[in-house]
Amino acid sequence: MSDLSDFKRYKIGQAAKMLDLKPYVLRFWEGEFPELDPIRTDTGQRLYAEEHLEIIREIKRLLYDEGLTIEGARKRLEDRERHDLLRDVRTELLAIRDMLGK
Repeated sequence: MSDLSDFKRYKIGQAAKMLDLKPYVLRFWEGEFPELDPIRTDTGQRLYAEEHLEIIREIKRLLYDEGLTIEGARKRLEDRERHDLLRDVRTELLAIRDMLGK
């Protein structure tokens, strides 16, 4: 298993530039979307991992492309997480069933 220090992380300015957003937008979204919780250094600097960038891309798509409100985007993200969890549980259960069937 890789050490967390092996993964690329981006400062807020870098992440904002990569995603064509302003840093204040990312800070605001952190307060609105619990899923968006960047890593903090000892000095409080935000560091975004690739998983955070994926969440930001999805939030941006929901708000800007689909025209959802913050609340609508929040609900859609929650629904997606629930759906992903159910899919993972189903996959695990099918694997267990297959093991028991052997």
